[in-house]
Amino acid sequence: MRAAARLGVALLVAGCAGLPEGLEPADREAFEVAAETLDCRLVTVEDYDAVAFQAALSREEVLRLAGAALGAGRAERLPEGGIRITAGPCAGKN
Repeated sequence: MRAAARLGVALLVAGCAGLPEGLEPADREAFEVAAETLDCRLVTVEDYDAVAFQAALSREEVLRLAGAALGAGRAERLPEGGIRITAGPCAGKN
């Protein structure tokens, strides 16, 4: 029984890997869905604010999720500045 409990905890932790502290997978999903409305690109302050509004997150949470997305390979830096989300609903989109 203890081994099964440990496995459950390990899977739970693995499912949340790459998320900033205090944020849930649902927050990341809302962030990615909101980013899709901006063609998956966050370049200006207004872009980040729009994502925050749509996802019901603070600007700080959006910035933390963007940084985590870069670190986890779920986003890439754009040459002109900003980032492009490459995961979730943005996967495979230009």
